[in-house]
Amino acid sequence: MAALSTGTLVVFVVVALALLAFVTEVVPPDVTALGILVSLALLEPWTRVTPEQAVAGFASPAVLTILAMYVLSEAVQRSGLVDYLGVLMARWTRGDERRTLLATIAATMPLAGFVNNTPVVAVFIPMITDLAEDAHLSPSKLLIPLSYASMFGGTLTLVGTAGNVLASDIATDLTAAGVMDHGPIGMFELTPVGLLVCAVGGTYLLTVGRRIVPERIEPTEDLVDVYELERYLGVAVVREDSALVGMQVDERFGDLESHVDVLQFERDGEVVVAAETDRALEPGDVLTLQGSRQERNRFTTEYGLRELPREVVEAEDLAAPWTASTLYEAVVPNDSTFVGRTPLDIGFRNRFDATVIAIRRGSDVRHESLRDAELRAGDTLLMHASGGAADHLQDRGSLLVTKGLFADAFARDLPDLDPKTPLALLALAGAVLAAALTPFPIYLTALAGCLLAFVTRTLDSAAGYDAVSWNVIFLLAGVLPLATALDATGGAAWIAETVGAGIGGLHVLIILAAFHLLTGLLANVITPVASIVLLGPIAARTAVDLGHDPFAFLLAVTFAGPTAFMTPIGYQTNLMVYGPGGYKFTDYARVGAPLQLLLAAVTTLGIAAWFGV
Repeated sequence: MAALSTGTLVVFVVVALALLAFVTEVVPPDVTALGILVSLALLEPWTRVTPEQAVAGFASPAVLTILAMYVLSEAVQRSGLVDYLGVLMARWTRGDERRTLLATIAATMPLAGFVNNTPVVAVFIPMITDLAEDAHLSPSKLLIPLSYASMFGGTLTLVGTAGNVLASDIATDLTAAGVMDHGPIGMFELTPVGLLVCAVGGTYLLTVGRRIVPERIEPTEDLVDVYELERYLGVAVVREDSALVGMQVDERFGDLESHVDVLQFERDGEVVVAAETDRALEPGDVLTLQGSRQERNRFTTEYGLRELPREVVEAEDLAAPWTASTLYEAVVPNDSTFVGRTPLDIGFRNRFDATVIAIRRGSDVRHESLRDAELRAGDTLLMHASGGAADHLQDRGSLLVTKGLFADAFARDLPDLDPKTPLALLALAGAVLAAALTPFPIYLTALAGCLLAFVTRTLDSAAGYDAVSWNVIFLLAGVLPLATALDATGGAAWIAETVGAGIGGLHVLIILAAFHLLTGLLANVITPVASIVLLGPIAARTAVDLGHDPFAFLLAVTFAGPTAFMTPIGYQTNLMVYGPGGYKFTDYARVGAPLQLLLAAVTTLGIAAWFGV
């Protein structure tokens, strides 16, 4: 076995530090990826990665394809087609648990094969939670299956996930290097094994998964109960001598040290949302207060209010039609500008006319000191706001509203589709079919689809650019130079030779399954794309050393990338359902570990049967 060169050791150190940063998340994954890019370029004498090669990822076919698919996915989402499907689901399920679960899985998988699964899940979360609410089911029983089904669907086509497109790029590079003789992966080349993954995974969710997915949130229609707010809401009347008389709510509350918020007040039968009014308070106004009992008592005493201890505040008191407001759940996505900031810093009340009244982080709910709570990706906020405020927050992309906009799912009329829906579908379908049926590469046909959407005004260009998850783009472009460095310094070949020497005596199916499992486990902690970039070339070179088909081994890694079932942080859709489902961190391992083992076996057999090993 050849000795390690200095360059290889330097690259291994960069890889080790990157893995440590990915696992600990001392900085976001995209920042880690940017650090990889810069480090490899600065250490060029040892890594053999020139500055031009380090930044080449931003122009790679994989990154351009993924960027274009974000835009096309946004065009389809804005057409109203997914909302339309949601109403059809509600009509068909009619409150039956099995039907609701089946509809969730069956609708999500094919969509996720062509439309980026993040917006698919983003649109489906409020629909699924409303279906669960109207059917008196626990949303917890449906949201993990929703996330997993979107991950299954990503295996159906080349554009189903970023990892698939990245693997196609790796296959092209390995072909150019003489490691394999295949070239890029075809648009529907993954489909036969992807259909097997969907069938087995869907069956698991409908049988075993249905029994072991926990019911963390009790079936209920009252968000006050869901968020355990009974002790944190109260009612008080403004006395004649109250210090608040004549003052606007925000005028007094903007700099108030008390941890109490006024959500709304009632005057002469009219309910006014406190966060969006400039009216001054008058004697006799009935205030709805949010805060701990101790803080409310202190507040009412200090400001001359008379508390009504027997008045119980329920969800309908905050969300009835005559209040002109409602309660909203909203998830903080990974790329939100709100991550790391507090509701006070963001200015929810002043800027968005909304009040945060609870924050759910997994199964834990926070009720106190909310203004100073630093928000994290995956947090679910319960807000009291007007409809316009919720729409504004949703449009900004800072929050994903998951409940409150789709009430009474069963009674909803079928929404009108945008007149340009056919053009949105043409842009997406045309890009996919052109890549499959013509010599043009997918990145070019996808960009042509974006051009069609922009020129026909199916999607405004600014909205298209806003739809791109730029943190994912930087993550992809940043980790791609790792494969270049491992190849240029001989690191990938050394690892493949070492692995081959250790496992060469095992049956090829066992080795193939081992790469699938290892990739899946890494994907749970360092992101799917990073695990594919690291292990894809190594798996292919190991196959060559052992006399097996390198493309089959690359496929094992490719199919394993989207199997990050065991943690909420491994895949963005898992994090998106974490708060709305009220899950614990360990719930993902409980449901996902058996599934990961099952799919490792099934995918290995499927690859061997369809592609050979």
